[in-house]
Amino acid sequence: MSDIFPKWTNRLPRNIIIGALLAGTAVTGAVSYYFTPKYTRVGYEPIQPVAFPHSAHVNQLGLDCRYCHNGVEKSWYSNIPATSVCMNCHNQVLKDDPRLALVRESAASGEPIPWVQIHKLPDYVYFNHSVHVNRGVSCVECHGQINRMDEVYHAKPLSMSFCLDCHRDPAARLRPLDKITDLDWKAADGDAQLAQGKAYVHDWNVQSLQTCSTCHR
Repeated sequence: MSDIFPKWTNRLPRNIIIGALLAGTAVTGAVSYYFTPKYTRVGYEPIQPVAFPHSAHVNQLGLDCRYCHNGVEKSWYSNIPATSVCMNCHNQVLKDDPRLALVRESAASGEPIPWVQIHKLPDYVYFNHSVHVNRGVSCVECHGQINRMDEVYHAKPLSMSFCLDCHRDPAARLRPLDKITDLDWKAADGDAQLAQGKAYVHDWNVQSLQTCSTCHR
């Protein structure tokens, strides 16, 4: 046999196995790293059927997030406002503006505006907005500075590691309840935030839950 095949062929099966293992490890690592919400969702900015600049409505007009998303303090989800909420203002303000034609049609027909959902967790993840909002977690922690966005985009990864970072150290992110929707608010400094946050953890009985059943039910 040694006269037919060169000696290096004896090592060929071993080299193929080692190469396959290395390639498999590299592919698995790349998929695990890049196929996460940080890379597949962050920056997602779909075109909506009606332009709604949060920057104008919140920063310029002073609307509170809860005026439109009025279920966030008492429900597991943050509701999309009904067209009637839009028409509370726009039956007088810009009432004939062509940009709002779909809003007027929706109000007249009763058909909801087909908004494109931006922030969406997997079906196997349970997240309760009211629990977080009523315990000092601001909208900005998960959604970024929506008050400064002309078009809303996916700003934070909302991955498992992202959630765990907060659950492991909630004191660093808690704020006064009257500042929940003030997305520009910041503590005076890091020491003040930590001291204040620790007090909130104690007073509000905030639990640093990290078991699987917390989010996967």
